[in-house]
Amino acid sequence: MFDKSFQITAAGFTMLLELKIISKDLLITVTGGDTPHIGTITTVTQESIGQTIRFPSHNGRYHKDNVLAEAIAHIIQPNLPGNCIITAGVHINGINQEQIDASFTMAKYLAEQLKSWLQETHFDASDPIYKK
Repeated sequence: MFDKSFQITAAGFTMLLELKIISKDLLITVTGGDTPHIGTITTVTQESIGQTIRFPSHNGRYHKDNVLAEAIAHIIQPNLPGNCIITAGVHINGINQEQIDASFTMAKYLAEQLKSWLQETHFDASDPIYKK
């Protein structure tokens, strides 16, 4: 079960951002369209956007959902309480240019919603204790 979610509908499809809080770390899924999936995985912390893994798609191609995840990562990065993983998978059958353009605006809108929520939320999870 997710702890928080945001969604937006435009250009004939809906994009959903769901958040799972794991101590001070965040697991974010961004899905939408006709066939939601996990196309890419992006890592981010306050210090850096680490790596993105793109899964194979079709005809030797790889999913391109990382452009949405990385746009979100840049917006929320200064407000991250810990590590963050963003999975992204938005597929619209027969996508047109209007929908491609809208997907970027929609992702930024969702990121701004999450950023505002992060700024208002206190993460009081205990720091781990390590053996000396």
